[in-house]
Amino acid sequence: MSQTHLKSKKKIIFFGDSITEMGMLPGGYIQIFNNMLKQHHFNNLVGVGAGISGNKIYDLYLRLQHDIIEQQPSLVVIFIGVNDVWHKLSHGTGTDAGKFEQFYTAIILQLKQHNMATVLCTILSIGEKWHGQNPQDEDIDLYNGIIRNLAVTHNLPLCDLRKEAVDYIQKNNTSNFDRGFLTKDGVHLNDAGNTLVATKIWEVLQTLPIMQ
Repeated sequence: MSQTHLKSKKKIIFFGDSITEMGMLPGGYIQIFNNMLKQHHFNNLVGVGAGISGNKIYDLYLRLQHDIIEQQPSLVVIFIGVNDVWHKLSHGTGTDAGKFEQFYTAIILQLKQHNMATVLCTILSIGEKWHGQNPQDEDIDLYNGIIRNLAVTHNLPLCDLRKEAVDYIQKNNTSNFDRGFLTKDGVHLNDAGNTLVATKIWEVLQTLPIMQ
């Protein structure tokens, strides 16, 4: 899509990590979402990815001005948190829950200051065994609790991808494998995962003024 053509459309920016970076690839959740826009004749809207591999909540805060505010989107969909949790175990880093909440709150307040509509998404998964049997499920529940509370506190729409993922895995993963149902590796989306994320975000956005 040409830059001139892009400027003529209202932008929905998906703000996140490698899951969102991959979402702009063929078959990715943002591309599926854009196909839904075309199918339903929302010709004035376009989904744009602002995802960078390895990003955590403070990375989003640091690039908020350049990657979001200066782009003047009509809507921002924040999909972050998996690395804040995952990297605690995989890299010995991650983000403490208190810091996660502080940075997330700071992002929300800046977006509100610029009158930018915002949707929050919960963390999908780190491992696809039944709920409670993956090593970091307890932490995921903690951080998703923070995201859900922020949505309530700031009166923002919530796309609860975690709930959708848990329900899907419980129904389809009868052998209790750790991957292969919504993800390729326990974290990054496969075709079914991309479809689920795009569909759930689509459902939430139907309730918002941008889609009316």
